[in-house]
Amino acid sequence: MTEPVASPDDPWVKVEYAYSDNSLDPDDEDSDYHQESYKESYKDRRRRAHTQAEQKRRDAIKRGYDDLQTIVPTCQQQDFSIGSQKLSKAIVLQKTIDYIQFLHKEKKKQEEEVSMLRKDVTALKIMKVNYEQIVKAHQDNPHEGEDQVSDQVKFNVFQGIMDSLFQSFNASISVASFQELSACVFSWIEEHCKPQTLREIVIGVLHQLKNQLY
Repeated sequence: MTEPVASPDDPWVKVEYAYSDNSLDPDDEDSDYHQESYKESYKDRRRRAHTQAEQKRRDAIKRGYDDLQTIVPTCQQQDFSIGSQKLSKAIVLQKTIDYIQFLHKEKKKQEEEVSMLRKDVTALKIMKVNYEQIVKAHQDNPHEGEDQVSDQVKFNVFQGIMDSLFQSFNASISVASFQELSACVFSWIEEHCKPQTLREIVIGVLHQLKNQLY
């Protein structure tokens, strides 16, 4: 005799299936607990790593500011406006910027001084070459320059020119007032200091001295 097959719709079968499903994994609650613990542990590790990284960053920034205060001379000088208080980061940065600008100016000044010194060296080299040529020329012609005039003759030329100019100056300038004196000076310069007039004066002085010497 064949046994009757239970229908899936039989309420007893449904109860049995439900009981059977619940009994398949008796450790579900423990598994969920361990998984939750793992998630919390991972979050803690990430939070701890982030905190450590942030602390390292802050330590690096603090060391940088400390180094700036050690390197920049103006940060070591006492600022009476803040007394004995510790310099703020803003003040340290401003003093650092000011010091860098000062160094740039000093560098530019030193470069200009070096450039001027190089020009001086070049000029001295040219003078050295010229003097060497003069010495060599004198050695090749030892009798050259025997007819050279003295410094006294040179002074006499200058004195003769000035005496001639002073005579016309004295005759043309009025001292009635400073205003009149100023006007007369400009008039005298325009009249008696023309290139042609000065040339005639110099020629006359030289001719006179030549007659005295020879």
